[in-house]
Amino acid sequence: MEQLSIAWMLIVLLFVLLGSGLWIGLALMGVGWIAMEMFTNRPPGMALVTTVWGASSSWTLTALPMFVWMGEILFRSKLSENMFRGLAPWMGRLPGRLLHTNVVGCTIFAAVSGSSAATCATIGKMTIPELARRGYPDGMVIGSLAGSGTLGLLIPPSLIMVVYGVAANQSIAQLFIAGVIPGLMVALMFGLYVVAWSLKNPDQIPRDDVVYTFGQKIYESRHLIPAVVLIIMVLGSIYAGIATATEAAAVGVLGALLLCAAQRRLNWTTFYESLMGATRLSCMIALILAGAAFLTLAMGFTGLPRALAEWIDSKDLSPAVLIAVLVVFYIVLGCFLDGISMVVLTMAVVLPTIERAGFDLIWFGIFMVLVVEMAQVTPPVGFNLFVLQGMTGRDLWWIAKVTLPFFFLLVAAVALITAFPGLVLWLPQQMMGG
Repeated sequence: MEQLSIAWMLIVLLFVLLGSGLWIGLALMGVGWIAMEMFTNRPPGMALVTTVWGASSSWTLTALPMFVWMGEILFRSKLSENMFRGLAPWMGRLPGRLLHTNVVGCTIFAAVSGSSAATCATIGKMTIPELARRGYPDGMVIGSLAGSGTLGLLIPPSLIMVVYGVAANQSIAQLFIAGVIPGLMVALMFGLYVVAWSLKNPDQIPRDDVVYTFGQKIYESRHLIPAVVLIIMVLGSIYAGIATATEAAAVGVLGALLLCAAQRRLNWTTFYESLMGATRLSCMIALILAGAAFLTLAMGFTGLPRALAEWIDSKDLSPAVLIAVLVVFYIVLGCFLDGISMVVLTMAVVLPTIERAGFDLIWFGIFMVLVVEMAQVTPPVGFNLFVLQGMTGRDLWWIAKVTLPFFFLLVAAVALITAFPGLVLWLPQQMMGG
């Protein structure tokens, strides 16, 4: 099949460019440029300019630098350290101890951001330095953060759910409701994996010989008050209908600055360093997103995603085999497309196939979110991997390796919602029935 040959060639080319040390965003643009030059009649120059501008000026992306800045302020003001002091007494008895702060923190923050990259970046800014200082193993710290960061897509509000709802003509409100139970289920699976890993490797978890009484735990929890106030400000502004997620990000920055000032830790140095740190990380992510947008456009012009989807449709598979094939199909697509592009480019062909197989389209929306979550942690175009590479300076493939167990847990989550569709559909049906 000619299209498959083109796909393999472009994947190899992307690996070569990334291996050469070229910036990730520029490597993505390069592959897109070559694809358009070789396999389409369209001039790539104007397409590159308009696509990069469109990707960089998207209103929905403005939440990302604001949430990153909020995380920088919290990190530099030591509010994150206070959060750990408040959580430590409660998690000290759990196997894995403070490793659970990645899972718990990402689960809470996911209900604010709607973005996997923003969740990963903000929680990472707080947890990576603190867990490293306390001696927790780098592999589990970064792996659990990359995996848990994907919850930003599954726990509503979610940008991917909005895109799917529009593309599939489904109720976005129902999709949001449907994502709650699977989101909490995946968070629980991640937490249980941390427990199991810690029980198997007890020597790698720092000792915690301090025993707290219940009264001492309550007293230590006072350190959580600033973080809780900030969460209430952000979540409250969204669910009270006062602000959108993007506006709530600005509320979060303002709240972080006010809390920092109240603790007498806000000065020009803190302000400047937090702003520059957020600018650098946001620019890195923006360049990657711009490169991915252009590569996506080039893939659309070559007809590659549509050809692959039509090839699957032509095989007339049973429902279970169809889902298994789609999982593999989207994992492969996730190697070189971002999540929103995967949804937009394939929906027109995949949706009729899914309807003919008898699957509920709300259920399929949550399935799509889960496979897009996998794409967030699959090299070479996994955005959570890129974010963590930018934050830690570690090798991309090392980050992918330590994230692999969480990737397989997402595969298990897809198997669970396929075997038990009620995990997705029960809550929307109850809400509609009510």
